[in-house]
Amino acid sequence: MQEPPLYQDKYRIPSTRLPGYDYGQTGMYFITICTKNRQPYFGNIEVPDSDWNAASLQPTALGKKAAECWVAIPHFAPFVQLDAFVLMPDHLHGVLLFDKNSSSGHNEETRSVASLHAYENRFGPQAQNLASVLRGFKSAVTTYARYHEIEFQWQARFHERIVRSQNELKRIQTYILTNPSRWEAENDNGEGLYR
Repeated sequence: MQEPPLYQDKYRIPSTRLPGYDYGQTGMYFITICTKNRQPYFGNIEVPDSDWNAASLQPTALGKKAAECWVAIPHFAPFVQLDAFVLMPDHLHGVLLFDKNSSSGHNEETRSVASLHAYENRFGPQAQNLASVLRGFKSAVTTYARYHEIEFQWQARFHERIVRSQNELKRIQTYILTNPSRWEAENDNGEGLYR
């Protein structure tokens, strides 16, 4: 196994982002954000009458605030539209649509597939892109936790996947919305969207 490259005498973890892709352009993104060390800061999954199909998160105060902050994203980034979302004890999944072509709702092109332009390096200021939107979201949750003296930390990074087709979007939406029903099985074995 090859060791990661060193930068200033420290190991540098390679980026998981698609090289040359502009994460500020119109497109859909499937997001996963985890808490540090997968600590269950957001609540517990409860299963009424042992029916895993009815499983849902019983959120803590921090879990409620995290969900509120997610819903507030379009207020601070008006080019972002929310799609499927689920908050779990130690992570969240959501789909974000960046629609910079329209100020009013989803248009068919952006709704059905992310606009995958030729991969050019078009990076400008790091604002109004996926990283800045998620940085603002994570910061709002962390600020709430600190203000209320709640122990809390995010994992340093987030996972994203560019949604490339309507079929893929439907599969991701189903995966997100049924996530609580798989909590017990996946808690020990990891999640497997693409298995």
